[in-house]
Amino acid sequence: MKSKNKKLLCASLLTGCTLLGYFIWFSLRPVEVIAVHQRRNYSDVLVRNFPLTEQGKINWWLKNKKNLNDTYSIPKPAKDGFFTVIFWDLGDGYKETDGYDRLCFEKMKPPINCIDKNSLMMVVYSKNTGLYFRLDSGKYYIKANGEMEKRKY
Repeated sequence: MKSKNKKLLCASLLTGCTLLGYFIWFSLRPVEVIAVHQRRNYSDVLVRNFPLTEQGKINWWLKNKKNLNDTYSIPKPAKDGFFTVIFWDLGDGYKETDGYDRLCFEKMKPPINCIDKNSLMMVVYSKNTGLYFRLDSGKYYIKANGEMEKRKY
């Protein structure tokens, strides 16, 4: 009986270590910016390996916003400062339009110029609202004192 318990404990420990290792590897993969599509003050950024958590996504933006501006000229604000940057999961890559629910980019030659709509995060700035992040569970506003306030939908 003791031998079975030891085998079960070892198998459980090995499984747990394997899952933990996979999670660590998965969460440490660098974000890949595959493409940037711009229309006026809106930027669509196609990515792979985006952080899994909402706080991870916001932290990634805060850490990389200067590099995104230097490399891709995003965000591209309007004269009044308004901008929107939407991060999309590229998934299986560009596809043909389905005539219904894919996001298609006009500046690309059809037919392979669309992606599945899987938005990961939206970053918006306007004079009225200030900077906020739109994520699955709500909007995160940056207050004047630098603190973050979450508002549910």
